[in-house]
Amino acid sequence: MSISIPRGTQDILPGEVEKWQLIEAKARELCEKYQYQEIRTPIFESTELFSRGVGDSTDIVQKEMYTFEDRGKRSITLRPEGTAAVVRSFVEKKMFGYANQPVKLYYMGPMFRYERPQAGRFRQFVQFGVEALGSNDPAIDAEVISLAMNLYKEMGLRKLKLIINSLGDKESRVAHRDALVNHFKPRIGEFCHDCQNRLEKNPLRILDCKQDRDHELMESAPSILEFLNDFSKAYFEKLQQYLTQLDIPFEVDANLVRGLDYYNHTAFEIMSNAEGFGAITTLCGGGRYNGLAEEIGGPETPGIGFALSIERFIAALNAEGIELETDQGIDCYLAALGEEAKDYTVGLLQQLRMAGISAERDYLDRKFKAQFKAADRLKAKYVAVLGEDELKNKKINLKNMATGDQVEIELDSFVHYFQGLKGE
Repeated sequence: MSISIPRGTQDILPGEVEKWQLIEAKARELCEKYQYQEIRTPIFESTELFSRGVGDSTDIVQKEMYTFEDRGKRSITLRPEGTAAVVRSFVEKKMFGYANQPVKLYYMGPMFRYERPQAGRFRQFVQFGVEALGSNDPAIDAEVISLAMNLYKEMGLRKLKLIINSLGDKESRVAHRDALVNHFKPRIGEFCHDCQNRLEKNPLRILDCKQDRDHELMESAPSILEFLNDFSKAYFEKLQQYLTQLDIPFEVDANLVRGLDYYNHTAFEIMSNAEGFGAITTLCGGGRYNGLAEEIGGPETPGIGFALSIERFIAALNAEGIELETDQGIDCYLAALGEEAKDYTVGLLQQLRMAGISAERDYLDRKFKAQFKAADRLKAKYVAVLGEDELKNKKINLKNMATGDQVEIELDSFVHYFQGLKGE
């Protein structure tokens, strides 16, 4: 019987996984510069965390969650996103009492959503995200956006577009919500079933509907920017000032609505403008979520963050034709002839590796010529040749694969000699 990989998942094989490692390493490097520390939360959480934190009117909660009952009859959900889990940990571990505020965290790991698989979108996918909790300063919003933009740019992406919007504070959103209900209610029967349900629960989500995006009422829907109170306007203007100061180009799109209920004030998306990238151009999304900590039992705590998909990151790199340098080759390949020489290379290989040298040997009892071909495939910088005669004389021959130069070295000093070569 043949067993296949589950639909909507993927195996990331050697040759490809190195791209992931480079992106992850760059993300960690940037987070260190920005003073964000890593947090690791469980892959599954109480279902209530997401129904309360993400919002029961969202597509994620209504349609996309992997939810099951464990043996203790508890409802458990594989995490569909990272923010709710991070905020849960922030509240449960009382990070709001830390001396250093805001608390700046980042995470990296698999998320799970049951949706129709398509290019760059999977049922199990990997997200990198950051969360800054404890500050109401629009400068931290600009910092979070800056971190995301810099990550893309430092990996070589150039065809990027940043879209921002303000969803306002609670007062502004209530006024806008009432206007949206009045706008859509007379003709809500012309919209999809989901939008009809959203009308009373969260009418802002109607603007995010993919099925009814071309309906004429979408074009004339009241803009949130018309309902911002003085505080929300000032906040949004300050954010734009900081982004300009950081030399980060942006566009304001009053129709930008993030897909999660917890957003307020700043909302943003980073998109790819690369030709052939595909219909779904969003690479990264985020925003401010003041009120989320209170929703899941914590004290009043402002927060801002983003999440991006590593899969879509790689798709954007491919669309721009950016090749990441992943295969640097190995330092040394040990080619042995004769049983005693082969036995000796087992220990010599270990010595090289313990000295910080990437090295390999033959395990298939191949002929001498085949061992050199294996060294070529591994992009070995040097091949060390040990035969029976060399072993008797306690010598080893070292060949520079780039120049063809060869040198004979005392076997006892070989590892030390090679360390000197690496340090040149």
